Amino acid sequence: MESGRTPLPRRTPAVADLADAVPRLARSNVTVIGDIMLDRYLYGTVRRISPEAPVPILAVERESVMPGGAGNVMRNLTALGVATALISVVGDDPAGAELTGLIGGQAGVEPWLLVEGGRTTTLKVRYIANGQQLLRADHEETVPIAAALSERLVRIAKDAMAATSVTILSDYAKGALAGETAAALIEAARTLGRTIVVDPKGSDYRRYAGADIVTPNRRELAEATGMPVDSEAALIEAAAALREAHGFGAVLVTRSEDGMTLLDGSGPQHFPAEAAEVFDVSGAGDTVVATLAAGLAAGLELPAAARLANIAAGIVVGKIGTAAARPEELLAALSAEGSCLRKVVSREAAIEQVERWRRKGWRIGFTNGCFDLLHPGHVHLLEQARGACDRLVVGLNSDASVRRLKGAGRPVQPEAARAAVLASLAAVDLVCIFEEDTPLALMTELRPDLLVKGSDYTLETVVGAEDMRRWGGRVMLAELLPGHSTTATVARLKAGD
Repeated sequence: MESGRTPLPRRTPAVADLADAVPRLARSNVTVIGDIMLDRYLYGTVRRISPEAPVPILAVERESVMPGGAGNVMRNLTALGVATALISVVGDDPAGAELTGLIGGQAGVEPWLLVEGGRTTTLKVRYIANGQQLLRADHEETVPIAAALSERLVRIAKDAMAATSVTILSDYAKGALAGETAAALIEAARTLGRTIVVDPKGSDYRRYAGADIVTPNRRELAEATGMPVDSEAALIEAAAALREAHGFGAVLVTRSEDGMTLLDGSGPQHFPAEAAEVFDVSGAGDTVVATLAAGLAAGLELPAAARLANIAAGIVVGKIGTAAARPEELLAALSAEGSCLRKVVSREAAIEQVERWRRKGWRIGFTNGCFDLLHPGHVHLLEQARGACDRLVVGLNSDASVRRLKGAGRPVQPEAARAAVLASLAAVDLVCIFEEDTPLALMTELRPDLLVKGSDYTLETVVGAEDMRRWGGRVMLAELLPGHSTTATVARLKAGD
């Protein structure tokens, strides 16, 4: 049967409209309900094969943990500044306790993690060497949650839905949305007049009947309909059949390297893939559903929200592991192609970009400074630094940091202007502003292979030199051009006054 929805107006989402909408995402609110899990990553190196069996020995060097599943949807929402209510179920085990602690410390989140006694919290442990995943070990339980707990979850969800404008059902088939739970939540959302977006699992979509939007990938669409999806026409036909069969307002099909296709009451619309490079598709579906919901909550029409979600997916597949797209990255992707301002990034984005370069085997260089009134001496040092590495990151002192170091009246140029000028240089690949007096904290997070300072320093006086040696890096003292100094230039200007 036909869904009976009023067709949405169709127009091509303009870049300017999307850019204007990005800041509004931080004023929106979304509820996420579904299966949460703990993602643990063990990073290290492999130098030998075990004498006990023909398997590599991973010498673990560091470990990280983060929420996965519905928790990763939450991470993507909070990265955009969206106020988020998260409702899920954990077991009374160490992984459940760790998840509760992680979520409880997350700013902008109202968590409702219900505990079911005797349940195993889903835990995925990934072992990674030199950017390559060696093994994943899963601990999980997929039976439906108890009926009484499901009823409690729905009651809590109704209150959360009433306080937010869009609800996401993040179904990973681990039990939180099993049975009649998903249907009860969709009915509650419709009663409240709230938009509900479903990231589905399995082949039986009757459980999601009446949802406003479902977001299957190409394989899931084929499984749900039993129809071929090997061409554009076949995929649209399958999406139309799925929409009609279950009364969905729209079907948004994610198609990996082929982008996304949206089918609603106004017909199909295709969004080509936005990714420049693909490193890891883990969690890209979470990014799509989170950004789509955030866009709708911020007042975007569905096609515009879908395009923004497509751009966000293109950002995260260029990162390693489950990741999130940030507002500044969305704005950079929406800016003119090749804009030098794309090089100016946050600390988190710098860490991610350096990790991508390192995965390619590239040598990472780092230098830092105030770079106030950029002069030929600065350019000469930067060109030497870039010549000794594959990619050069420049740590730039913030305005507050410069004032503490140089005194009142400095910097002459604000940090945004100094960063833009640095980013315009071919020798500079990335600019990251830091607030501290020294770049040591930033360096420690980036772990560059090469640290470059001017020859007016000695190896003993370079901040971070000992740390560089500790992780196998090298310090280079670059040649200085005589007669160039920002401090001297400022002094001459003042004398001229």
